[in-house]
Amino acid sequence: MKRVRGLRLDRRGVIAAALAGLALASCGSGAEKGAGETSAAARAAGIEKPNLKLGFIKLTDMAPLAIAREKGFFAEEGLNVTLEPQANWKVLLDGVIGGQLDGAHMLAGQPIAATLGMGTKAELIAPLSLDLNGNATTLSNKVWKQIEPSLPKGPDGKPSHPISASVLKPVVAGYKAQGKPFKMGMVFPVSTHNYELRYWLAAGGLNPGYYLPGDVGGNVGADVQISVTPPPQMPATLEAGTIDGYSVGEPWNQAAVKKKIGVPVVTDHQIAAYNPEKVLGIRKDFADKYPATTQALLRALIKAQQWLDADDGKNRAEAVRILSQSNYVGADADVLAASMTGKFTFGPGDIRPAPEFNIFFGEYAGYPFYSDAIWYLTQMRRWGQISEDKPDQWYFDTAKAVYRPDLYLSAARTLVDKGVIPADAVPETDGFKPEQSGFIDGVTYDGRKPNAYLGKFAIGLKNGQTVTASGVK
Repeated sequence: MKRVRGLRLDRRGVIAAALAGLALASCGSGAEKGAGETSAAARAAGIEKPNLKLGFIKLTDMAPLAIAREKGFFAEEGLNVTLEPQANWKVLLDGVIGGQLDGAHMLAGQPIAATLGMGTKAELIAPLSLDLNGNATTLSNKVWKQIEPSLPKGPDGKPSHPISASVLKPVVAGYKAQGKPFKMGMVFPVSTHNYELRYWLAAGGLNPGYYLPGDVGGNVGADVQISVTPPPQMPATLEAGTIDGYSVGEPWNQAAVKKKIGVPVVTDHQIAAYNPEKVLGIRKDFADKYPATTQALLRALIKAQQWLDADDGKNRAEAVRILSQSNYVGADADVLAASMTGKFTFGPGDIRPAPEFNIFFGEYAGYPFYSDAIWYLTQMRRWGQISEDKPDQWYFDTAKAVYRPDLYLSAARTLVDKGVIPADAVPETDGFKPEQSGFIDGVTYDGRKPNAYLGKFAIGLKNGQTVTASGVK
C-alpha cells in the first residue's frame, strides 16, 4: 500500500503554525452556515436526519468533531450538529446505545465490546477511525525520582527513549515489601490506554493482571494494580496520591507537567507505532435507517481530518485555539500545544520532536482496518476479557461486523471524485495491514494470524488457558 505520511513539523513549520494561530480572530464566528442554508443543503443531498447530537470526551483527539463544526464542514454537508461533552466513557457509551446521542467520539474498543456483550449488549459500528496515537503514560514525581538516576542517558544528559517498564521493577518490589500495591490508572476497561499500559508493563516483565469472567478490575495475579479514572480527573488523582501513574490521552499528560506533579515516560507511538485510537461510534440501525446522513457525517469528518494534517501542520495552532475553548477540551492553549504541534514535552526542558503523536489524516488514519479491530480483540483475549479461546475465523467475523470500511470508502471516494481529497489518501486494501512492527517489545503483529500472535507473548493467556480467582489455569 502506498503510504500517506503523517504530520511533520520542522522549526520553520512550527513558527508558521504559531503565526497562523495569531491570525485567528475568533474560533467559531461565522463557521456555520445559517439554518436556512443548512436545510437547503440537506434537502439537496437527501439527508434524512439533518439535526444531530454527537458526544465526546474532553481530549485533543476529539478534534475532528470540533473542526468539522467550527470550519463549517458539517454545514457544507447539510448537517446541523450539536457537540456535547460527556462525563465519562460509560455515560458516552450509554448515550449512543440509548439514542440520546446519534454518535460519538468513542474508544476503538467500545463498539467491539458492545457487540460482544461486554457490559451492555448493542450493535454498534465504527465506519471511521478518528486518529492514530495521542496517548502517553505519566508517573508521579515520587516514582520518577526513584527511577530517574538509573535510566540510560543520551549525550545531552537526558533519559534515552523509549523508557522500558522494567525500570519500575524495584519500585514495585519496594511497595510490595511495605504491603502496598503499586497503582496505575487508565480510562476504561476496553480503552486503548488499558491495552497500551498493559502492553508496556508486560514488555518490561511486570504482570498487569487478568480479568475474571464479568470482572471489570482485571487484577488477578497482578504486579501492578490498574483501575479506572476519567481522563480530566487523572492529574488530580495523581496529585492526591491515589495512583502512582496513569495512561491517558492529551492534554492530561501535559497538564501533569505544567502542574509539576508528574513526568510522562513513554508515548503510545513508542509502545505500538501508529496505533489506532478513537473511532466514530454509531448504532448499526442508525446507519441502516439514515444512509445519506451517515455518508454526510463521514464526509464532513474526513474533510476535518485532512484540514488537521494539511501542509505540515499549518492549521495546528488554530486547532489548538479552537480546542482550548471551554465547550471543547477547555485546557490552556500552551498545554494543548505541548503535544499537538509536532513535539512532546516529557518534562521541563525536555521537549522532543514527536511528529507522529497526533495523526488524523496521514497514514490512512481514517480508514477502519479489520486488522486494527483484531488487534483489540487479541488484547481482550490476552488479558482474559474474552475468557475462552476463539478460532481465527471468529476474530475475522467479529472485526467485519463492527468495522465498516465499506461505508468509509463510499464517503472517501465521493470526496476523491470531487477533488476534495487526493486519490492516494484512500488505501487499496482488503482491510488488513501488512505485518506490523514498531512495538516496544519487538514482537510483530499479523492481523491474519491472531492466535499465532497471542502465542508470542511471555506474559498473557495462551491457547487452552482460562482465569480463575486463584490464577491462570
